[in-house]
Amino acid sequence: MVTLAEVAQHAGVSASTVSYVLSGKRSISVNTRQRVERSIRELGYHPNAGARALASSRSNIIALMVPLRRDIYVPVMMEIAIAVATTARTHGYDVLLLTGEEGPDAVRRVAGSGLADGMILMDVELDDERLPLLRETDQPAVLIGMPADTTGLTCVDLDFKATGALCAEHLAQRGHRDIAVIGEAPAVYERHTGFAERTLDGVRTRARELGLRLLHRPCEGGYDAMAVTLARILDERPGTTGFAVQNESALEPLLALLRQRGRAVPEDVSVVAVCPEQVAVQASVRLTSVAIPAQEMGRRAVEQLVAKLDGRGGDEVVLLAPELTVRASSGPAPAQP
Repeated sequence: MVTLAEVAQHAGVSASTVSYVLSGKRSISVNTRQRVERSIRELGYHPNAGARALASSRSNIIALMVPLRRDIYVPVMMEIAIAVATTARTHGYDVLLLTGEEGPDAVRRVAGSGLADGMILMDVELDDERLPLLRETDQPAVLIGMPADTTGLTCVDLDFKATGALCAEHLAQRGHRDIAVIGEAPAVYERHTGFAERTLDGVRTRARELGLRLLHRPCEGGYDAMAVTLARILDERPGTTGFAVQNESALEPLLALLRQRGRAVPEDVSVVAVCPEQVAVQASVRLTSVAIPAQEMGRRAVEQLVAKLDGRGGDEVVLLAPELTVRASSGPAPAQP
């Protein structure tokens, strides 16, 4: 390991001068700074993280809380997490990943220990139990997601209410009057998870405005669960011709089951999905979809947090506008006999 003293000797300056170049706490002449920086590069010197933290009162670490539950689509969460990590690195921060379902205890642990300079919280519920404690601390934080009450919080999210409305509008514009929402697993709604509740609210509100008949059925995902859910929908509303799906693991089973029932997509039935772009384009029928902007959400969350850490940012809600891409899974409603 190269030491600071060795860098100083190589550059022909004092150890304190090297320290000032690294910390920026004192003005150093351009020539001296360049000489020190050249020695740092040539020797491959890396400042000790602990010493740097003590000197600056910063850990240069961001804590990312990602509760990895059985009922969530992990690839999306991980895509957001990767975007957070790569963006944080460009700003000189490393990421501490917390994946347990610890709730307020995780917030208390990070805020009380000095483990991280700030926090990013994911899987946000409408009445998230982490938020009262978060509001009590002076730890800078950003939510990827939106609770019912955003007072005193900074949030970044896809506008899921507008997303739901967009799905309903698309189906209505193609003449579908009976539509069904195939949603996330029941536990997601029982927890009042923000993205699922807001999407459903958007679909319901716009469907009511457009005079559509609507069913919502949560689904565990997978073939067996989807078979039961689809049978229930078609038993209750045989005339259903439009499906809005917010459940990645239910999409391919739904398409397979519709084929088995002799319902062609999109000639007999249209399907609109809220899912990652990759899922939509790789499905057995290329899906009309509203994409989850996972990378953008992660990047914007870090930028909001870094602005707070630098004293430049205040509390605000950043909602990303949804974009619907039309593909092969949606078309005109079939003519009624």
